[in-house]
Amino acid sequence: MQPRCRDLLCSGWGLRLILKASMVTAAKETKVAQKSPDGDLMRRAFRNILLARATEEKLAALYRAGMIKGGVFLGKGQEALSTASSIFLKKGDIFGPLIRDQAGRIAFGDTILDTLRTYLGSASGPMRGRDGNVHRGRPRDGYYAMISHLGSLIPVVAGGLYAKRMRGETGMVGVTSIGDGGTSTGAFHEGVNLAAVERLPLVVVIANNQYAYSTPNHREFACADLLDKAAGYGIAGFKCDGTDPAACLETLNMAVQAARTGGGPQLVVATLLRLVGHAEHDDASYVDPNLRKTKVGRDCLDVGTTQLLEAGLATAEDIAGWTKQAQAEVEDALNTAQRERGPDPNSEDWTAISTTRLVDGHYTAEDE
Repeated sequence: MQPRCRDLLCSGWGLRLILKASMVTAAKETKVAQKSPDGDLMRRAFRNILLARATEEKLAALYRAGMIKGGVFLGKGQEALSTASSIFLKKGDIFGPLIRDQAGRIAFGDTILDTLRTYLGSASGPMRGRDGNVHRGRPRDGYYAMISHLGSLIPVVAGGLYAKRMRGETGMVGVTSIGDGGTSTGAFHEGVNLAAVERLPLVVVIANNQYAYSTPNHREFACADLLDKAAGYGIAGFKCDGTDPAACLETLNMAVQAARTGGGPQLVVATLLRLVGHAEHDDASYVDPNLRKTKVGRDCLDVGTTQLLEAGLATAEDIAGWTKQAQAEVEDALNTAQRERGPDPNSEDWTAISTTRLVDGHYTAEDE
């Protein structure tokens, strides 16, 4: 039988290549040589994780102080995977983040200032103070605004890639995220199936954080592993430890490159644990406390710190300095966002992304 699905299982810097054929029970394994870490990439990714963590800690504090209306959804524990999801993307690519992708947003080029502007309702933000929290983006730049109906962004990103193909564009990649619970939605099926049939350069990153809100994995799906879904669609699948920044970077690098070079859709499943509640209003009391004591319950920030120190890529003093820099950047952005005005419905001709006089998504000197 011909191989139907290629799985790359990643643990640390080592990978195992497994070729799965239709209706076979034994896996044929081929070992892949271990690679040395890319020091510059590791440091850049780690600093991105620090910046995302500092941003979300500030958002949580603002929410508790009553300064943010609506929900605040944090990605604590998922920043390594989120960073890796977009750090390899280029101009012309598409990134469709999910609710816990603050780190991926930053790595793709979103600013801390625009993040805080959106949460605080500033008219200078990308959504002009009309939509808060995670529903922000700059579609013209390939940065898609998140859709709250989880799974729905997969067919949207697939459609964006198909449109680029119809325009004759090549070499692009689209990456979007989903949680374990979202893989059971009809939109997930339709989007992945479309991408598979059309061989679109789509990378779907599944953050298996063990719970769909409060529903544990064993009540979400019956397959042994979410990676099995890749075989069902006839696409390539990768699996990695989502708490391991090095593993996330290597796995997503391989998936993005495979999609970019004609390999068709790629499915990445990362195993980790959401270290906070579904949102700041949720205390996550339903989470099995034993999970927090296992490898899956590790904090990727702690793992990344150890990796940098042990590899000699940074010192404790370096990391302390980067942490302070990240916190200072967040404070500077907050000071700016808090001074900006909110939207004025009486004077603005509003449209979904901005206003008719701001269709490019940016203010001009005449608007001030």
